[in-house]
Amino acid sequence: MTASADPLRSFYAGEVPAQVGVLLEQAMRAYADTEQAEAYLRQAHAAAPEALSVYFSMYKFYFYKGRLADAERVVRMALEAAALQGGFPNDIEALTPATVDWQRYDAPQHFYLFSLKALAFIRLRRGDREDCERLLAKLGELDRTDSVGASVIRAFADGSAA
Repeated sequence: MTASADPLRSFYAGEVPAQVGVLLEQAMRAYADTEQAEAYLRQAHAAAPEALSVYFSMYKFYFYKGRLADAERVVRMALEAAALQGGFPNDIEALTPATVDWQRYDAPQHFYLFSLKALAFIRLRRGDREDCERLLAKLGELDRTDSVGASVIRAFADGSAA
């Protein structure tokens, strides 16, 4: 199929080939049927393993299903994919404000920041407050304008301490 015969569909974190977009939409419609929805997500990932929006859909699905270990596994895969596409290391501790232009909203590094926020929340929900704090500190360093809304997770973490 040529690119003109297979137009791109826009989703959070970028565009995907139309057939992948259809799979993501089918997964959303089948949400109540966990097994079927997950099958659609796996098909979408197999068809476009580089598509950041597929990772986003997958980790959100697992999170909302309460499958936090699966959500964490996929968010870590998402971080790796975003770093690879953005040309920067997937070494959270080594990242600095100078690593890349973290303010570019149309680039893999923005998705990386968003996924880092998701990881912080997952770590908090899994009971690892220390790791959550470490990730939130890194987000504060890299995303000084809070473009991905890590302050929401910070507020939740601060509230959960009581």
